[in-house]
Amino acid sequence: MRYECRLARNIKEDSKNFFRYVKRKKIVKNNDGPLKNELGEIVMGNREMAEEFNKYFRSVLTREDTSNLPDVWMGQGHRVTEEMKQIDIRKETAMSRLMGLKADKSPDPDGLHPRVLKEVALEIADALVIIFQCSLDSGSVPEDWRMTDVIPLFKKGGREKTENYHPVSLTSVVGKMLDSIIKDEIVVYLDSSDRIGPSQHGFTKGKSCLTNLLEFFEDVTRKLDKGNSVDVVYLDFQKAFDKVPHRRLVGKIRAHGIGGKTLTWIENWLADRKQRVAVNGCFSEWQVVTSGVPQGSVLGPQMFTIYINDLDEGIENNISKFADDTKLGGSVTCDEDVRRIQGDLDRLGEWADTWQMTFNVNKCEVIHFGSKNRKADYYLNGVELGKGEIQRYLVHQSLKVNEQVQQALKKVNGMLAFITKGIEYKSKEILLHLYRAPVRPHVEYCVQFWSPVLRKDTRAVEEVQRRFTG
Repeated sequence: MRYECRLARNIKEDSKNFFRYVKRKKIVKNNDGPLKNELGEIVMGNREMAEEFNKYFRSVLTREDTSNLPDVWMGQGHRVTEEMKQIDIRKETAMSRLMGLKADKSPDPDGLHPRVLKEVALEIADALVIIFQCSLDSGSVPEDWRMTDVIPLFKKGGREKTENYHPVSLTSVVGKMLDSIIKDEIVVYLDSSDRIGPSQHGFTKGKSCLTNLLEFFEDVTRKLDKGNSVDVVYLDFQKAFDKVPHRRLVGKIRAHGIGGKTLTWIENWLADRKQRVAVNGCFSEWQVVTSGVPQGSVLGPQMFTIYINDLDEGIENNISKFADDTKLGGSVTCDEDVRRIQGDLDRLGEWADTWQMTFNVNKCEVIHFGSKNRKADYYLNGVELGKGEIQRYLVHQSLKVNEQVQQALKKVNGMLAFITKGIEYKSKEILLHLYRAPVRPHVEYCVQFWSPVLRKDTRAVEEVQRRFTG
């Protein structure tokens, strides 16, 4: 009982131990695999499965065409003349990173555990400052910081297919501390110099998924209120973070005004990276990573934001991005409006070809808003896009929120079942702690956007709270 109370009280700071405790109580345990290889043969050994996963994760990487590197154009009035200033590492900065480490996180490939680093923070802070500054000044990144352990995380579908697993990367904890320092400096620089376009809401100060939805659909509803129909195209990049070619990325980083020793460090940070896959404690061989921004890093997402910053250059209709999730929308009152949207799709396809990114056309979709919508056909890279009624973030073509309510309640009820099976001592104190951490966020996520107004919907949401607090 006391142990469960402690887990519930600490769930925000140490959620990993709570969910590990509940999972141990489950009767059924889902493991990775067995897998099928390219010949259709069953692969069951942990080492063999690790090699199969590593083979697949490497197959999605990009072989960059370095013989035809495109010029980077930042748009009218955005020529860069001043580079980002040199980064100086201070002891206070290193200490803040050390004390901010989460003790429940997994150790990195070199075996350093965040708990140990946090406990000896005062003793090692001075040494880390010297190491970080030398690394930046020399533009050299230690080999250990460029090595990644990859854990396959099952998504959905058949467990025998490697493509149904998502790679979760574990990188050096110490390396990520320097990553975060450089990332913060880059964010301040990009924000002060207004380098990132207004259409990007991911990894951007003051913006979020909520602002992305509110701004984009404010434009959609304004056009619908005027009696216009609106077509919205949801675009999906294929393995977006893994496919970014390094030479092209470095060119774009330089065009954003980031140069000198900082750029040299980033180039070295991207070069000669290696990864291996772990399955139940067994590892594959190390393999060289030829493209992509490291997903287990702190700096990687910011690099991706820079890479697709010019995606909307020359686009006539409204475009909005949240990291790699992109929406394109415009009024469709005549044939010319349809041609304008199609022209934007053609330009996006050309951008993807130039910068060696790939749209997953099978997952790109059009939603037609408005009762008198023409429901025109659109094409991307010569392939007709599918049509749907509801897309990611549960935006229904009727703009009603019933689907959002039902999906939120489904997640909450699943979490309630999770807690009911795993927690034996269900006191009011424990349930209140559990409601605040793993339950309430599902109900409140982007609620300002899909805020229910019908009595049946609000009652359904409020019933969740009564089940925990009644």
